[in-house]
Amino acid sequence: MSHRIMLIPVGSGVGLTSVSLGLLHACQQKGINVGHFKPISQPSRNSLAKKNKKIDAISLSQNSSSVSLSYVEGKVGDGLHDVVLEEIVANFDDFNKNHDVVIIEGLVPTVRQPYAGRINRDVAQALSADIVLVASPDNDSAEDFEDRLEVSAATYGGLKSKNLIGCIINKLNSPDQDEHGFLAKEEDIDSDFNLAQWQNLAIFKDRHFDLLGTVTWEMDLIAPRVIDICGYLEATVINAGDMQHRRFRSVAFCARTVSNLVSYLIPGRLIVTPGDRTDIIIATCLSALNGTKLGGLILTNGFEPSEQVWDLCKQALDAGLPVLSVPWDTWQTSRHIMSFNPEIPQDDIQRQDKVKQHVADNLNNSWLDSLTSTNKKQSLFSPPAFRHKLTELARRANKLIVLPEGNDIRTIKAAAICCERNIARCQLIGNKEEILQIAEHQGIQLPESLLITDPDNIRDNYVAPLVELRKGKGLTDVIAKENLKDNVVLATMMLQLGQVDGLVSGAVNTTANTIRPALQLIKTAPNSSLVSSIFFMLLPNQVLVYGDCAINPEPNAEQLADIAIQSADSAAAFGIEPRVAMISYSTGSSGHGADVEKVAKATQLAKAKRPDLIIDGPLQYDAAIMESVAKKKAPNSPVAGQATVFIFPDLNTGNTTYKAVQRSADLVSIGPMLQGMNKPVNDLSRGALVDDIVYTIALTAIQATQ
Repeated sequence: MSHRIMLIPVGSGVGLTSVSLGLLHACQQKGINVGHFKPISQPSRNSLAKKNKKIDAISLSQNSSSVSLSYVEGKVGDGLHDVVLEEIVANFDDFNKNHDVVIIEGLVPTVRQPYAGRINRDVAQALSADIVLVASPDNDSAEDFEDRLEVSAATYGGLKSKNLIGCIINKLNSPDQDEHGFLAKEEDIDSDFNLAQWQNLAIFKDRHFDLLGTVTWEMDLIAPRVIDICGYLEATVINAGDMQHRRFRSVAFCARTVSNLVSYLIPGRLIVTPGDRTDIIIATCLSALNGTKLGGLILTNGFEPSEQVWDLCKQALDAGLPVLSVPWDTWQTSRHIMSFNPEIPQDDIQRQDKVKQHVADNLNNSWLDSLTSTNKKQSLFSPPAFRHKLTELARRANKLIVLPEGNDIRTIKAAAICCERNIARCQLIGNKEEILQIAEHQGIQLPESLLITDPDNIRDNYVAPLVELRKGKGLTDVIAKENLKDNVVLATMMLQLGQVDGLVSGAVNTTANTIRPALQLIKTAPNSSLVSSIFFMLLPNQVLVYGDCAINPEPNAEQLADIAIQSADSAAAFGIEPRVAMISYSTGSSGHGADVEKVAKATQLAKAKRPDLIIDGPLQYDAAIMESVAKKKAPNSPVAGQATVFIFPDLNTGNTTYKAVQRSADLVSIGPMLQGMNKPVNDLSRGALVDDIVYTIALTAIQATQ
């Protein structure tokens, strides 16, 4: 039987869905086959949205069999309480086919649903689920909080109940605002907050009722997008800008003079002002134009400035500043905004990812490990488990990675994240003043551990070593100085001299610009005959390795065998059991031709060099990945139908396949990761996202230990 864990809130506004997201993610990172079941669907609590335009909060359910709250109320009102529970049990049995752990999300008590605790208790009993309370201290003292927990626990049999296993405390150190912590200010956060007093509460001294997580409040995790407040207020959009992605972390209601307004114009702030205050509107637009990434501008009273005013503000509007209009006065608008519940919308994937990672990082690891104790060993790596392994291995490696594209916004953000999460130590190469200015305008908090190095201050130190390295090519001091003006060359020299542990580039530079200096200065490892590459393809249920999709155009059989061996070793190093498929347009001996013979010869060479590896080929792609096809085309193959490493016969095939799979299936691919270099150098796509850069940095840090 699966582990069944029901998360039950102690009051409203405890962040139940956020904790559910985080627990689900933490289980996935552990490689647990986990599911989420919501017995009763509960509507969003943002009341201003019209019924036909209701904003749906995030729902994690993987099934469509939740019963509606109105249905439950009707049945219970008719005295058919048991019928509802039987239907919930039936729905759960249909859902729970193959999961090792199921997270069950309880009802949140509200003014309209004060009976939620009783319903939650009955559902937990009907499903034979362990109960985990989710609570937020709000303004309670530690003693008052314990009392409230005990009273709440009484509904579920008290603290001695064997089914009540513990509590997750959420929103610790939240400012004293409303129950959602919305519209809080940085200065309201207690900088002397003592987490230990909550971790050592007497109520958790009981051996059975445990503290399963302590999640601190973070302002960034409640930051809604402008489009969310727009939908809630049913505002008129004057200028959409990038309202789909722009977030606000605070709100200022402004009717002051411009001279007193300036200090309020900070990144992430939503400015609310009467629509006839032309001076404030123009000042706000000027601030946005000067690089301050404001949240947006809301105009009240239904007023809109003249076309001449908008002409003055055109550049700020074109730069992405969202502008909305509402019919109410500023006071009424403020009341509506203060009542806004910053729950996570269904389509806000970025915020979901941040919330679930933050919660997952603060759950009790011993408890999570206990959930795997009776689970089967997972043979496939899920993407969350793979990404978690990357970050954990990188943290242990504790390497310094140089980033020569230090003035790129994405690179700055990624470096800050890596330092903040201790994934790697990072060194940005670029103009320090410019980097600090970009960070300030974008609202990026740069950790103290992040190194920023101005290339003009160190370039001369590498002229002599570069000349020495390239003396066989006739390099002179003059040419060396010219070459070192390229930050990638400079960073490559830092790596060659052992001053850093790895290099990541390519967000701005081409692949050739990233790899050429490495091939000239770092060269291949002593036991490698060539440099090749792999991509980690993060499919929905597993991670596959593709090679070579970036470096070698037409490898011969010997080179293809070496690529297979390198790729298998790389897969194993990152926790993926290597079962190597040598891909061709023919399976076995069904086809003929020079290309098929090359793959067949490469397969034999790789087997001879490394008999410990599971390698087979030639295999067509469908035979390599699909069990049903494998049974027909290669029934005796140890790889067919279960391949994890795919080796393509040439760059044309490999690059085309990886991009086709990535784009058609809309999945994440991490790479290319270079193999066979004497020291780790990795390339990025010029369309790389911040997360792509973060995980490539992690890969590079891990490679530096191997």
